[in-house]
Amino acid sequence: MVDTAAPPAAGSGQSESLLTIVVAGGANLLIAAAKLAAGVLGGSASMVSEAAHSFADTVTEVLLYVAVRRGARPATPDSPFGHGRESYFWALLAAMFTFGAGGVFAVYHGVQAIVSGERSEHLALSYAVLAISAVLEGVSLLRGLHQVRGSARRLGVGMGEYLRRTPDTALRAVTLEDSAALIGIALAAAGLGLERLTGSTLYDGLASILIGLLLCVVAYRLISANKALLIGQSVPPRTHDELVAELAALPGVAGVPELFATYLGPEQILVAAKIDFVDDVPAGEVERIADEGARRLHDRHPKVSHVYLDPTDRGRA
Repeated sequence: MVDTAAPPAAGSGQSESLLTIVVAGGANLLIAAAKLAAGVLGGSASMVSEAAHSFADTVTEVLLYVAVRRGARPATPDSPFGHGRESYFWALLAAMFTFGAGGVFAVYHGVQAIVSGERSEHLALSYAVLAISAVLEGVSLLRGLHQVRGSARRLGVGMGEYLRRTPDTALRAVTLEDSAALIGIALAAAGLGLERLTGSTLYDGLASILIGLLLCVVAYRLISANKALLIGQSVPPRTHDELVAELAALPGVAGVPELFATYLGPEQILVAAKIDFVDDVPAGEVERIADEGARRLHDRHPKVSHVYLDPTDRGRA
C-alpha cells in the first residue's frame, strides 16, 4: 500500500459559504422580527408561522456557521483526516431544528388558527412586511445561487445536479431554505388575500399548514443529504470516472481494477485504489508513479487530499 497526501484544498469555497451564511442569517433575523410584529398585531396565523420560519432559518444559519468553522479545523492525532465530517453533524442538527421549530410549529399553529376562527387584521402592514421580506430573501437567494452557479460551472455540471450532489451542505441548506422562504411568503400572501375576499379564516390557517409542510419537506431533504455525507457519500460517477482515467493514464499502469472515493468534508476527498502495474515496472518506480498519480488527481480535482494506492497483480482485484 502506497499512501500519499496531496496539499490541502484552497479555502475559497469555505470563505464563499461563510459569506453566503452571514448574508442569509442577517436577512432572516430582520425578516423574522418584522413578520412576528405584523403577525401579533394583525392576528394572522400564516404571518406568525412565517415568523417562526424565519427565526428557525436564523438559528439554522448560526448552526451552519458553526458547521463550516468547526469542519475547517486541521487534522490532529485524534482526527488524522481532519474534522470535515463534523460540519455534517452540525448541519444535521440545523435541519432537525428547521423540521421541529419551523415545520411542526407552523402546522400546529395553522390548525389552531382554523379551530379558533380568529380573523386577521392590519392586512396592509402584513403585506408591506411580506413585500420587504421577499426583497431581502431574494437578495440572500441570489447570493447563494451565484455561488452555486460558479461552482457548477467549474465542475461542468448543471446547477440542479450540483445542489443534489454537493458536499457543501451549508450552501445547499441556505439555497433550499431561501427558496422555501419565497414560496412561504407567496403562500402567506395568498392566505391573507383569500381570507379578505371570502371572510373565512380557513385560508389563513391553511396557508400556515402548507408553510409548515413545505418546511418539513425541505428539512427531510437536508436531513437525508447530511446523513449520507456523515456515513460516507461517494463522489459523483463523473468524478469517479475522471479519477480512474487519470490513474489509468500513468506510465507503467496497466489498469485500475478498483477505485473508491468518498468525501471527508466539504473541501476534502479521500481516494483509495488498486493499481495494476505492468510486469516490467521496477519496484523502486512504484512509489514515484504513485506520487505522480496523487499530483495528477489533485491537479484535476483540488479537493483530493488523501490518495492510497494498492499495487496488485493483473486480473486480481
